[in-house]
Amino acid sequence: MTETAPAKVKNAIDDLKNKKVPGEDGITGDIYQRVYKQFPTLNYTLYECLRKGFPKKWKKVKILPVTKTGKEKLMDYSKFRPISLVNVGGIVLEKILTNRIMHYLYSNNLLNNNQFVFSPKKSTIDATLAVKEYIEEVMRQGHITILVSLDVRGASDAAWWSRILKTLKEFNCPKNLYNLAKSYFSERSATLCTNSIQMERDMSKGCPRGSCCGPGFCNIQYNSLLNLKFGKRTKAIAFADDLPIAVRRKMYKKLKTLQT
Repeated sequence: MTETAPAKVKNAIDDLKNKKVPGEDGITGDIYQRVYKQFPTLNYTLYECLRKGFPKKWKKVKILPVTKTGKEKLMDYSKFRPISLVNVGGIVLEKILTNRIMHYLYSNNLLNNNQFVFSPKKSTIDATLAVKEYIEEVMRQGHITILVSLDVRGASDAAWWSRILKTLKEFNCPKNLYNLAKSYFSERSATLCTNSIQMERDMSKGCPRGSCCGPGFCNIQYNSLLNLKFGKRTKAIAFADDLPIAVRRKMYKKLKTLQT
């Protein structure tokens, strides 16, 4: 049964994590849920009014650099993990937007089946089994396999907005969802906060780490990579931003040629 619009808003609010640190406005998930229980119609009406655009206040991200365990003594920026704090109202709208876009894409079989992460009823275990089954089949035929794993560094930080929007347009994404996604990617800013520094910068790419939109939009971006016309002896399988590519050949020398 298809969810009604009020039910989608309610479910997105119910899914909020109460203990998560709030964004710039200081409103926690617990506060938001309590307000919804008291004024459910008001909250639903608010999100109906936002169909034409993503509020600028909800596109501001507060970033806290947290030191990674075991890297406290490093004198390099890589020792930090940037934690993105987003206003709760924006989290709810992100979740509604992402759920509706992904429902459209999966209902119409528009995404490549070889993406195993952030996909319905799929996991990294399924991806691992797919690689295993491919290699076992090659071995039964007496052939040899070479496996190359590509890991995209900072995939979420480097999300290419124009590529994502172009893909949505190619998929004939419903106009209201496309326009809201376009609004989500415009006029975004991030503020880096430490004990002594506060710096704000405009954003031109990337999705906040831990955001609701990040996983879905990254899947859309990498879909074109999985749709490349690989040779019949090549198989690509995606675990989010990790891309193992398996190539089989009868002779080791031919595989060695591919390596060089």
